[in-house]
Amino acid sequence: MATIKDVAKLAGVSTTTVSHVINKTRFVSEDTAQSVWDAVAALNYSPSAVARSLKINTTKSIGMIITTNEAPYFAEIVLAVEEYCYQKGYSLFLCNTQNQVEKIQNHLDMLVAKRVDGILVMCSEYSESSLSLFNGTNTPMVVMDWGPNDGKSDRIVDHSFDGGYMATRHLIDNGHRDIAVIAGNLFKTISKNRFEGFVKAMTESGLLIRDEWIHETDFEPEAGYEVMNRILKQEKLPTAVVCACDTIALGAISAITEKGLSVPEDISLVGYDNIHNSRFYAPPLTTIHQSKTRLGHMALDLLLERINNNKQAHEPKTLEFYPELVVRHSVRNLNHAD
Repeated sequence: MATIKDVAKLAGVSTTTVSHVINKTRFVSEDTAQSVWDAVAALNYSPSAVARSLKINTTKSIGMIITTNEAPYFAEIVLAVEEYCYQKGYSLFLCNTQNQVEKIQNHLDMLVAKRVDGILVMCSEYSESSLSLFNGTNTPMVVMDWGPNDGKSDRIVDHSFDGGYMATRHLIDNGHRDIAVIAGNLFKTISKNRFEGFVKAMTESGLLIRDEWIHETDFEPEAGYEVMNRILKQEKLPTAVVCACDTIALGAISAITEKGLSVPEDISLVGYDNIHNSRFYAPPLTTIHQSKTRLGHMALDLLLERINNNKQAHEPKTLEFYPELVVRHSVRNLNHAD
């Protein structure tokens, strides 16, 4: 395997000049640079990425720590970040934590050891112990948090209260009065905000919120399936259900159709997140849209800004997003029912 010394010898220059040409760290005359590149091609020389990163103090790589990329919502954010990294000339190291502090510590140590230029942390919410880990490294970092934080991490304000209100209001405007809700775990800020939006829409319309129609669960299709089956065993059924996310709605649709009922003819559904597959549900799902691509791009832009200004202190930033209603075919209009 050819070395930098072999390239220098063939090109008739010093190894220092070869390094400057390859790494573009100093001006070298056009003729000399061409001689170096000709020698590189002739010898099929490939510089060590590690050695090169030590020379120019960058690896052109980004680390990303998330809860899990199995969840469609996070998967779409990861896809947007990876594509944007590619456009910016960076590679991406992806780490899943399942919200385990020991995994966060392990992944963080690994990314620092690999000398990534920056780390993007995008879980839903963090414990005090995990936040202290992120605050203890000098690597440029963007720590995005959906919930209340310690004032040192960045914050995502997605107006999920408004989204929950919007979803419920759409059902009410379509004539629904008996509305159930399958919320996420209410100790999580996102789930709590979406549920409180549901409560406001029901309360201001003077509608009864039935305890037996309030359920909280995980953001998984299996959870939506199980909870919907419990609702379907009740003597009185709702005409509509607000689901805390699209994956819960998918499970709910499966339970409803297995009972020989129809969406939306018998029970209407509204989801949340507008994941890519929601448009291909049967029927296509009415949902609340959040721009995963915009969120991923804004977070990476903020991280690259911090990488380029690494010596400066960084104030926490807030990224703000507004929900939008996407109307498809999973809600029946009872105002025009026969």
